[in-house]
Amino acid sequence: MNKLFLALTSALALAFGTAAWGEESAGAAAPCDLPAGWSDIAKLDPHFVVFGELHGTNEGPRFVGSLACALARQNKRVLVAIEHDASENATLQAAWNADDFEEKLAMLGFAGRSDGVASKAMFDMTMGLHLLKESGLPVDIVAFNGFRDERQQSRLANLPGQGPHEAAQAENIATASMAHSYDYVLVLVGKLHAQKTTISQHGIEFDPMARRLSQFGRVVSLKMRHADGTAWNCQLKPGTDPTSTAMRPEDLDCGAHPSKGEQAFGPDPFIGLEEADDVDGAPVFDGFFWIGPISASPPRTP
Repeated sequence: MNKLFLALTSALALAFGTAAWGEESAGAAAPCDLPAGWSDIAKLDPHFVVFGELHGTNEGPRFVGSLACALARQNKRVLVAIEHDASENATLQAAWNADDFEEKLAMLGFAGRSDGVASKAMFDMTMGLHLLKESGLPVDIVAFNGFRDERQQSRLANLPGQGPHEAAQAENIATASMAHSYDYVLVLVGKLHAQKTTISQHGIEFDPMARRLSQFGRVVSLKMRHADGTAWNCQLKPGTDPTSTAMRPEDLDCGAHPSKGEQAFGPDPFIGLEEADDVDGAPVFDGFFWIGPISASPPRTP
């Protein structure tokens, strides 16, 4: 191997938290390996592959980052959509093409946040994707969460419940997907947004992001499944009124919390299409991605 290739693989090993290419790693595929079961997804010929995760783990971003790398190495053009503020996407794109990307990225969606969306694992995944781009592989990124501007917010305001937010997410991903001829758009998002059926909350029905995204192209949505472990998230402290409109930072307990999983499979990550969870005959998810035991990833910036 030449020195540039070795440097790239070592850096990717750090970014994706696994062994360098060609090395053995118990319980995890090497970075840039396609996970078992991906061939079943490819046969469905989706444009969008949505990964509904539990925020705040090391393993969720690692899985998606490694998959993006594997596809890019096969010369597939990949767009990775992350659940960061869409209003800052233009700034993110400028940083993506700047020499000091790491410094700029630290201030975009990571500074001052204590939840799992701003985790070190998310930061490392994004840095790993940028490294792929810098090495010449066809990888892009987009921040899609929330309204990109007041005009979009006003246009979607008449949708019920959480509908405006979900519709904006879908629009922002779809708009970015039209910038180039992408082979795959990989979307890493919280599980609720990844559902493909209408959601009812407090008597109000709305369509989640993945359901709305399907109007722009074929969507395959996968739910994270995992073994026991921990995840970094913010939970209400005991005695806090969840309906209060005067929530204070001190009402939240942000940290590594136990997360009960299942013992259905072994430690090796893979994708499955056997998901049977459905509503009125319509699948909530098309399948799942199994990531084994999970571990909490703290915020990039404490």
